Amino acid sequence: MKETKKLNLTKSLELFDEALKLIPGGVLGARKPTDFIQGEYPIFLEEGKGCRLIDVDGNEYIDFLCGYGPIILGYREEEVDNAVIDQIRNKGFCLDLTQPFQNALAKKIIELVPSAEMCAFLKTGSDATSASIRIARAHTGRVKVMRCGYHGWHEWCVEMKGGIPEKLYEDVYEFHYNDLDQLEDLMKKHGDQTAAIIMTPFGHPLHQKMQEPKPGFLEGVRALADKYGAVLVYDEVRTCFRMSLGGAQGYYGVTPDLSVLGKGMANGYAISVVAGKRDLMMTAASKLFISSTFFGNSLPYIAALKTIEILERDKVLDNIWAKGERFLKKVQAVIDKYDVGAELSGVAPMFFITFRVGEDGNRQLRRERRQAFFTELIRKGFFFAPHHHAYICYRHTEEDLEKTVQAIDESLAYVQETYPG
Repeated sequence: MKETKKLNLTKSLELFDEALKLIPGGVLGARKPTDFIQGEYPIFLEEGKGCRLIDVDGNEYIDFLCGYGPIILGYREEEVDNAVIDQIRNKGFCLDLTQPFQNALAKKIIELVPSAEMCAFLKTGSDATSASIRIARAHTGRVKVMRCGYHGWHEWCVEMKGGIPEKLYEDVYEFHYNDLDQLEDLMKKHGDQTAAIIMTPFGHPLHQKMQEPKPGFLEGVRALADKYGAVLVYDEVRTCFRMSLGGAQGYYGVTPDLSVLGKGMANGYAISVVAGKRDLMMTAASKLFISSTFFGNSLPYIAALKTIEILERDKVLDNIWAKGERFLKKVQAVIDKYDVGAELSGVAPMFFITFRVGEDGNRQLRRERRQAFFTELIRKGFFFAPHHHAYICYRHTEEDLEKTVQAIDESLAYVQETYPG
């Protein structure tokens, strides 16, 4: 199998060299080049439309990262953007006081999300997860937190501890998804001091295979929270408005006390929500302070209302689940053809192709295979992230997905020929 020709990334690399003089590391966060494959992925993008991206060098890609999750419909979705543009032109969006769209969006979320009786609106997932923990601590008068999953970049939960005093996270304990015994042991030690159990109800750990809940896992976590009087928080930033309109809690049928929502609800506009039981949410009205100049900016409210309208009207999630299930079945059949350690995990709207370590424990071979696989895909014009799961959006067509299956097949064939076991 012939290696695919390397992309021309001249302008991307020039812009990155310039950025290194202007921005710490050139690019901050998960978009930095080291989170992809240096020299193979673009660093700067020019535009997006539907499910396609074009980088600053003119290379075009069918995209499966979807802006790290917010793009549920497609890039530059005209109906959503036009609603926002109309607000800008006719009414304004950054005013002294709140505009009525707050109430309209809260009513819609309360209608759709099982745990939602009241809502507090913020900007980012990290804002909202941190607010949920503050609410839980203020409500219970307790300090300790049990966590499972990625919950943002704030002091209590970020993985990299540089610049953070230990006292700011010493009361936070991690447990692993689908390991109920581990959580039970932690709660036996700390349960009477635990304010919150925060978790992703669908397992999407960093850099690892995705997991659905084992039978009884979510129910068991719910029971432990009830037993010890802890607030159960679901981090549904990625799953709500993607797995179902009611989130993973609606899909799996287990309801938390608080829910954190974001990403797909506004198709790329910056908004997040803490939604939950009334008695808990009222804590935010009297016992703590949550505020920002930009929380009241009405543009993301407009975008969220229009996005949810389209999701409901056009049965978008039914479409994504149906074509996603067909796609993943074909991808699994391709993976089964090649003995290179590739594994497919996840569900139709969000999935991950990872590589396992062989029986000989050769981690270097796994890294080489993974790098070769994703290098081939990006060179062929398919934007996947080597260390982050993929999404399917509404604007992915059957033809797009068929082309992707073929590209995965060719890329795995190249990996097997180049890096045999």
